[in-house]
Amino acid sequence: QAQLAESGGGLVQAGESLRLSCVGSGRAFTAYTMGWFRQAPGQERDIIARIGRNGIFTYYADSVKGRFTISRDNDKNTVYLQMSSLKLEDTAVYYCAASPDGIATAISAAKYHYWGQGTQVTVSS
Repeated sequence: QAQLAESGGGLVQAGESLRLSCVGSGRAFTAYTMGWFRQAPGQERDIIARIGRNGIFTYYADSVKGRFTISRDNDKNTVYLQMSSLKLEDTAVYYCAASPDGIATAISAAKYHYWGQGTQVTVSS
């Protein structure tokens, strides 16, 4: 069983940047497509970025495309989410998750078997 732990959340002002990290342990990190999700109060948990096992292929939701970058370092069992030009609407709890599916089909929360505890990102004006 894989364990995931996020870090890097916090309070920032609109327009600033923040980098989230997620360290995995347990099963082989490279066996998983990794995704970043976020959930704002009263809303569903949405996938915003995912990255394939070898780090070459990535996907972004329209809401973050061009502002967020997902990457992974398989030697460190870590996936990152670099967030730039943050907006008020980016405020949410951010979760990393691992899916045994390939990137083409790991498109929803149901496809992800392992989850971190979440880290709060708050963007203020």
